[in-house]
Amino acid sequence: MKLDQHHIDSFNSDSHKDHDRAFLHLADKVPDIQYVLQQLQEFQVAIPSWALGTGGTRFGRFSGGGEPRNLEEKIGDVGLLHALNRSSGSISLHIPWDIPENAPAIKALAAQHDLRFDAVNSNTFQDQPGQAHSYKFGSLHHTDKAVRKQAIEHNIEVVKYGIELGSDVLSLWLSDGSNFPGQLNFRQAFQRTLESLQEIYAALPDDWKLYIEYKCSEPNFYSTTIADWGQSLMLANKLGSKALTLVDLGHHLPNANIEQIVALLLMEGKLAGFHFNDSKYGDDDLTVGSINPYQLFLIFNELVEGMDARGMRHATDLGWMIDASHNVKDPLEDLLQSVEAIMIAYAQALLVDAKALEAARQSNDVVTAQEILQEAYRTDVRPLVAQARLLSGAAIQPVKLYRSLKVRDQLIRERGAKTVATGL
Repeated sequence: MKLDQHHIDSFNSDSHKDHDRAFLHLADKVPDIQYVLQQLQEFQVAIPSWALGTGGTRFGRFSGGGEPRNLEEKIGDVGLLHALNRSSGSISLHIPWDIPENAPAIKALAAQHDLRFDAVNSNTFQDQPGQAHSYKFGSLHHTDKAVRKQAIEHNIEVVKYGIELGSDVLSLWLSDGSNFPGQLNFRQAFQRTLESLQEIYAALPDDWKLYIEYKCSEPNFYSTTIADWGQSLMLANKLGSKALTLVDLGHHLPNANIEQIVALLLMEGKLAGFHFNDSKYGDDDLTVGSINPYQLFLIFNELVEGMDARGMRHATDLGWMIDASHNVKDPLEDLLQSVEAIMIAYAQALLVDAKALEAARQSNDVVTAQEILQEAYRTDVRPLVAQARLLSGAAIQPVKLYRSLKVRDQLIRERGAKTVATGL
């Protein structure tokens, strides 16, 4: 379904009075408010095609109905999200879950929804029907050269699909690793991975980038071949300037200082961007900001400070994408909540008094430094984010409008109650 602008305008008209009062109260406290609003309007978060269906666990999956049955319907769902918040202007595809059979038609459909194609993602963590060699014991690090060749060719094929769609990034996550001591020679596995990546890297167009994701564990629980940001950075440095390290917020050991990791990668010019989610115990893929919103704010504080120091554009010089799913929520509502949490953390970071914070640091005034950060974090910036949406033609309260229009009910009527989206 496609959301008509008059639905948004009518909803906003009914909500205007309360919003205006809240925004005006906040606006008096925000220096350079026009700059902040402009930054918020420009900021876009890519939606992954695999997150549009209900997520699940190894124990089960509970579909909510009305899931998109094909790539065209997934694009329609992202277009719906973008119409509601005007901050979800791109879609990231996972191949082979979402192969674009007719690239010109798919590009035209995306354009109708004011969408572009973000990073394309390869999949060597599953065996596909008709696949010659299994990835049970790995892909790019596999001891069998034939398996490695198959995985390399798949990644190059994904790049070709991306070129047809206008993407310029290959995002790569490997499940390669081991479950038991002695199963794997760590050094040889890392070297085979590097050699495989070198072949993929050589096939990239000049204007493309390779995002190398890392993960401390799962599905292998003794070791993973690209287990942390240091290993990803080693590979990126060995490959060249087009290779960068991608940070997934759920892919770290417990209590990792992700904001420090981000700061150092940014300093080195090797930060690709983010897969946003939240977690309590592991790679839970929970709604962004639902567990630790202060950590999300601290990460954005490092991003804003570090990007400004390097003269980078916030909206376009890093990759911003959600990688979250859950099996008890409407996926579209979950994504709306995640984008909202990202925009809130970004807005709070924009309010940090950077000069005062640096002065406190230089004088070792720990108390003042903490007060400055927490003053920004404790500011209720929701009216600011809503005003940016309003100026962009989006809904003041996207989830509320989504529910008032009974969008999920309409999708179930159109697609059926038993449809299952491709992906995990």
